[in-house]
Amino acid sequence: MKPIISDKQPKPIELEQGKTYAWCSCGQSTSQPFCDGSHAGTAFSPKIFKAEETKTAYMCMCKHSENPVFCDGTHKTLD
Repeated sequence: MKPIISDKQPKPIELEQGKTYAWCSCGQSTSQPFCDGSHAGTAFSPKIFKAEETKTAYMCMCKHSENPVFCDGTHKTLD
């Protein structure tokens, strides 16, 4: 099962150091790039991570990054 591509561009997000986030891995969330529980009943689960520093991060929206939760440019290779 492949995730739904929610966008083919990364989304800049202001992360706060020490704060925990839940990144959507299924692509179905209406709160992109974060999880809203839409994965329920699927094989997907959110990727939980804690921000190491306060910064603007470019979050993966295509859900195919080799470095989830962050964009690695994979969206440029998707049809």
